[in-house]
Amino acid sequence: MNKHSIAIIGSGFAGLAAAAVLAGKGHNVTIYEKNDQPGGRARTWESDGFKFDMGPSWYWMPEVFEEFYQLFGKTTSDFYDLKRLDPGYRIYWTKNDSTDIPAKLNELETLFESMEPGSASNLRDFLEQAEFKYKTGMGDYVFRPSNSVTEYLDLGLLKESFKIQLFTSISKHLKKYFKHPKLLKLLEFPVLFLGGTAKNTPALYSMMNYADLVLGTWFPIGGMNEIVKAMTSIATERGVKICLNQEVKAIRTEGNMAIGIETDQGFHPADMIISNADYQHTDQYLLKKEHRNYSPGYWDKRVLSPSSLLFYIGLNKKVHNILHHNLFFDEDLEQHAREIYETPQWPEKPLFYVSCTSKTDPSSAPDDGENLFFLMPLAPGIEDTEELREKYFDMLLNRFEHITGESIRQSIVVKRSYAINDFVDDYHSFKGNAYGLANTLMQTAFLKPKMRSKKIKNLLFTGQLTVPGPGVPPAIISGRVAAAEAIKILDR
Repeated sequence: MNKHSIAIIGSGFAGLAAAAVLAGKGHNVTIYEKNDQPGGRARTWESDGFKFDMGPSWYWMPEVFEEFYQLFGKTTSDFYDLKRLDPGYRIYWTKNDSTDIPAKLNELETLFESMEPGSASNLRDFLEQAEFKYKTGMGDYVFRPSNSVTEYLDLGLLKESFKIQLFTSISKHLKKYFKHPKLLKLLEFPVLFLGGTAKNTPALYSMMNYADLVLGTWFPIGGMNEIVKAMTSIATERGVKICLNQEVKAIRTEGNMAIGIETDQGFHPADMIISNADYQHTDQYLLKKEHRNYSPGYWDKRVLSPSSLLFYIGLNKKVHNILHHNLFFDEDLEQHAREIYETPQWPEKPLFYVSCTSKTDPSSAPDDGENLFFLMPLAPGIEDTEELREKYFDMLLNRFEHITGESIRQSIVVKRSYAINDFVDDYHSFKGNAYGLANTLMQTAFLKPKMRSKKIKNLLFTGQLTVPGPGVPPAIISGRVAAAEAIKILDR
């Protein structure tokens, strides 16, 4: 096999995965990263003895990480200590009313039964279906490049599409099994972070409930950035060069071929280019108009996942009444979802999430402190000002203190906010989205923005705005699929 020069734009999970696979095949791979550290949204920020994961905070689908490491003769434990959380997380309904989600299935069934008699049996049936969807989706669908509908035109796959309920909503699906509003909210919550409402997300995604409730919630000691370190070490051991603080300004082309990239440090020739930068930014700003896959109108019509308002908070005291992961569902989930997707605006009564990594990993905070991460899902593309951020910080803090009974306002020694404008500035994120495209039926599989460029033969896209979709495990898979596509093109 001939060695080729491959340029990858962006060092998020998909970019690192593609780079490692291609370098492992003997190609010369260089990653060009805009920021001062690899990892994309999974960067870290440190201040006064506190270490914060800036982006992803949930470790689900551990087998996806393990399978990636095994491609290179490694295993998860070669890189970090992975701990399963039990309880996985806590949901606060109101003050003095919360539910801890146990890791053991028999305890989960007992919990369901206590809330809705007869639901334990329904839970078993529901999770059995969810397991089938998970194994089908993660074993077949997810590794298809989705270049064309023809990839899906076989009778067996069409039958499976009905069996995995690709054409019905998860909201309808859940209501066949459960009636209690708390159980429905518990099972709908992953959908909000997938980028959709339960009413417009295919029931296929109940496979996320299997990932959550059966496969479990885990945490790598040292933080989520340990995954970045692991993938970076695999890539660099195979010769990948990572150029930090080098923003790509343009993709240079001749005819229907890309010949290299322009950065602020000059021109870099390449035989193949894979963009792990924001797809819309690459398509609309790095390419000449005649080489773009899509029009501005196409992008404006995409249904995006939420953005987020984030706060990184360091405390000089310990907090006792919370777990590692905490969901605050004391307000109306459907109203908040409408304010994200249907009438985009800053929410009147938002739901929010708080992570306290120092509960599991004391090294993330000083001995006498606590590391908190607040996240409020937010409609992309709306106004973002410091005044609005502070208004919502005060709102979230008041509710946190009231519901948990923990007074923390006077104990804050580190504070940083992060929202729409930052996602745009740091990642060129389209409308400041945090997670990519919403997983609606019309944005699934071959209906997502195409991985292959329609105009440039040796240009590919990877990451959360193309297949298979948002989330850390899908991003790793996206990089693997992009690498496989690159090899097909280079071997022609």
